Amino acid sequence: MDPVKKEIDKEKSQCDEFLAGPYHGGLWRIRVELPDAYPYKSPSIGFVNKIYHPNVDEMSGSVCLDVINQTWSPMFDLVNVFEVFLPQLLLYPNPSDPLNGEAAALMMRDRVAYEQKVKEYCERYAKPEDIVAAPDKSSDEEELSEDESDLSDEQVMGQADL
Repeated sequence: MDPVKKEIDKEKSQCDEFLAGPYHGGLWRIRVELPDAYPYKSPSIGFVNKIYHPNVDEMSGSVCLDVINQTWSPMFDLVNVFEVFLPQLLLYPNPSDPLNGEAAALMMRDRVAYEQKVKEYCERYAKPEDIVAAPDKSSDEEELSEDESDLSDEQVMGQADL
């Protein structure tokens, strides 16, 4: 088995242990694209099903996270992404560096309303049936680009037992 595929398969069994806060109970399929120069170049990480978060682009699912996008090191691996970086992103959003301006503004203006909207998205887009949807469709039936429809390197994360 390909070592990268083996590492990704390992992550499938470990990614559901960390979510708390308003994202608790949600399940997301994560798109992982490894560049040819991995681990020297960072992976591209994105949510396939929708998530309401200041640092995640609502349409593409792309993640804005400094440690992945700017300060990546070959010392990091996919275990760091799934066990540290993404959980920290969900627990501690950064509304001052948003990809989703609406979510950032709501979070800064009214934290209770923001958390309610997060929960609404979880109920609508982050259920088990949303992560096993047809590979060429997102949870709201929008067409995915050719790059986004390649499900071979996707991960499932979510649902904490906390």
